Amino acid sequence: MRRLAFFSGLLACLLGATGLVACLFAEQPSWLRREGRAWVRTFTGTAVPQPRLRVVGHGPVTLRGGAAVYLNYTVTVKVEARNQAEAQRLLAGALVQVASGHGQLTITAPGGAALSTVTLAGPRFGAVEISTSDGAVDARGVDGPLDVNTGAGEIFADAIHGPCSLSTGGGDVRVGDVQSGLRCATGAGRISVNSAAGEAVLETLGGDIVAGQMGASVRAQTGAGRVEIRSAGGPVNAVTGGGEIVVEKAGGIVTARNMAGPVQVGAAAGVQCENGSGGIRVGNIAGAMRVSTAMGSIFATLLRGKLADSFLATGNGDIVVLIPSNVGVTIRAANQTADSIRRIVSDFPSLQSRRRGTQVVAEGAVNGGGPLLQIEGTGGTIFIRRQ
Repeated sequence: MRRLAFFSGLLACLLGATGLVACLFAEQPSWLRREGRAWVRTFTGTAVPQPRLRVVGHGPVTLRGGAAVYLNYTVTVKVEARNQAEAQRLLAGALVQVASGHGQLTITAPGGAALSTVTLAGPRFGAVEISTSDGAVDARGVDGPLDVNTGAGEIFADAIHGPCSLSTGGGDVRVGDVQSGLRCATGAGRISVNSAAGEAVLETLGGDIVAGQMGASVRAQTGAGRVEIRSAGGPVNAVTGGGEIVVEKAGGIVTARNMAGPVQVGAAAGVQCENGSGGIRVGNIAGAMRVSTAMGSIFATLLRGKLADSFLATGNGDIVVLIPSNVGVTIRAANQTADSIRRIVSDFPSLQSRRRGTQVVAEGAVNGGGPLLQIEGTGGTIFIRRQ
């Protein structure tokens, strides 16, 4: 019976109607074995690699590029059955399909009642596409684009030289190094990236986002969680429904929106920040600042020699501004409903507070004057300090 099945599969390979060289299996599967309540068969084979690789899975997929001259694959197919006869019936049609043509090698693992685990080791492919209905994906060593989509499960990708797109219905996404653009999306889970040379888009409905050395612009959005960008070569757009936002360094303007949590920007070409609640801390901003929070304090350090018209405002909290001696700026500060003129404190004789109705205001030139810095507070104290 096994010989008959083998020759039937070989005949199907030779009579493929698509014009592709298709084969149901490259080698006879190993003997059926039992693992607890499950029954398992393992398929192994070797295929001549093509510039593009496509994997259609129904379970976990692991790919190691640059590990072999030919593509070596192992597919473990598992089903739950009450006895061996039922397992044989369920696995009768659960065969691995391998097709090659038009510069693409396609490996399709059986699905349905079966869970298939795919492991591949081969050369560094020019392009790889991995799609699985459910299961973790681990892909490393691709010279061109990598596209991964899983219904649910963790994703790990590393040593990718082309554009990289990673999507999972739910699970963490971890990225090592990508030498081009990067897109990550997960229904729920953490996203962490070591480095990406191109534009990065990182989105999760709930979970932290941490990005290391990013060579271009970064867009990071989470429904709830911390957003941390250590270095970006371009602008940064960071959004969270609740959690801390930290941008250590950005080559462009930082735009941050936080429903509930603090924001910190270490260095940027400009900053635009809106907080529902939470303190804001910005420094070394080589451009305009438009910073506001409904509830929380603001701490800002002006960059030496570089400034543009800026605006700082809080609905409830203190505002502290540090001004270096070589930065000229024109201040227009107002503290609403202040109970004392001490609600604006200045280290500069040219900037003295006074009452104007229910407000306390302070207006004047600091270090000879320059771009306008408008400061508005309510209830707290505005401190204008010499650095």
